[in-house]
Amino acid sequence: MTYNQFIEILKARWRTIAIWIGALLALAIAINLFLPKKYTATASVLINMTSMDPVEGFAPPVNMAMGTSYMSTQIDIINSEQVARRVVRLLKLDQNTALQEQWQDDTEGHGNFEAWAAKTIQRKLDVRPSKDSNVVNINYSSADPKFSEVMANTFASVYIQTSVDLKTAPAKQYNSFFDARAKELKQQVEVAQARLSDFEREHGMVVSDERLDVENGRLNNLAANLVQAQGYSAESNSRQYAASKNSDQLQDVLTNPVIAALKTDLSRQEARLNELSAKLGDAHPDLKQLRANISETRHKIDQEVARVSGSTRVTNVINKAREGEIATAYEAQRQKLLRIKQDRDTASILTKDVEAAQRAYDAIQARLSQANLTSQANQTNVSLLTPAVEPDKPSSPMPVVNVLAAIVLGSMLGCGGAVLKERGDPRIRTLQDITHDMQLTLLGAMPDASANTKPRRWLPRKASSDDAVANRLLASAAKTSRPALPSK
Repeated sequence: MTYNQFIEILKARWRTIAIWIGALLALAIAINLFLPKKYTATASVLINMTSMDPVEGFAPPVNMAMGTSYMSTQIDIINSEQVARRVVRLLKLDQNTALQEQWQDDTEGHGNFEAWAAKTIQRKLDVRPSKDSNVVNINYSSADPKFSEVMANTFASVYIQTSVDLKTAPAKQYNSFFDARAKELKQQVEVAQARLSDFEREHGMVVSDERLDVENGRLNNLAANLVQAQGYSAESNSRQYAASKNSDQLQDVLTNPVIAALKTDLSRQEARLNELSAKLGDAHPDLKQLRANISETRHKIDQEVARVSGSTRVTNVINKAREGEIATAYEAQRQKLLRIKQDRDTASILTKDVEAAQRAYDAIQARLSQANLTSQANQTNVSLLTPAVEPDKPSSPMPVVNVLAAIVLGSMLGCGGAVLKERGDPRIRTLQDITHDMQLTLLGAMPDASANTKPRRWLPRKASSDDAVANRLLASAAKTSRPALPSK
């Protein structure tokens, strides 16, 4: 179908188009007259996803996917039944007589009024996010403009409060948990501290690095003294052994001045005896006296050697006793130091237990403080950007839009109906219908008979394109002896 054919069909079927346009205009006028007017109020809220949390102290990272999901979640919250129920309770719609009567008519008094009222007001709620922004528009439509304003603002405020509650409710639950846990950890700290104090009191401990250094110094001194005493004891023991075998060869005997003087006196007396023995007889009184003196001197020497040897034994006994005392003291000091170190290790373990319990308690106290702050927070990242105002014009029906839509839609349906009607009852309206669609040769064209009945115009009528085509075809047919065959 060409453009000229379409235009000719519309001209021929103009009544069909007019009927469609008239019908839809009548319908639009009826809608404008009889459909109840609705007023839409809009409240805008701003959702700032990059705002800093005053408790945490930092802003959460947000990417595009998270932002889209977050905005969809916030829209679902606004449309949720929880928000609608809070609106019903806040506005005390259960005391609204009209709603009570409507509920009785719809449910005959069965079910929960609050749930029914929440679903009823949700049907008139329309939440739409702004394009490429974090602003959400809360639209509410009703027959009363003031009621629409109140409902839109109430939904916005309840949504903001709900977002605060959704943030603080988990914190309140965590607060109870952290409080109970903090009490348990505090008891553990007290028990660990009491155990450490009891241990230090029982062992009389005030263990410090200085005391440990002092005790180590004492042990080192005792070790040095013990080594020295062991040397003395070994030396005195060897001297005692030598004295028991050959006391005359002892160094103490050899170096003793008394013994040396007695030996010198003995040598002099023996020399005198030898000299007198050559001159006097054995029975001479001087020889007897000299021999008695020599015997007495030798006895003194033996006594002095025995005394010196006895002092060596005494020295050996003293050295061994001293060695034993130092060894006992060394062992006692070593045991004391080991006990101190053991007590210190035990005290260190108990101290670490106290410190670990204290760290756990401090950590849970920090979390408890944070949970307390979060549970008491009354701010959120949602703020009311533009409150709703009472609309002065109805949002529906829109007379101009409805009439224009009726005209456009009626024209479209009328054109479609005209084309369909033409398909059901085709007519020849242009020369192209003969030459192209029917593939016949046109011999001539007669003007429309109704054209002669029209009033004469002041200016000459311009020949139409179809008349010109017909004239040319008539001239062509006159020159030929027979009509041309239809083209294939």
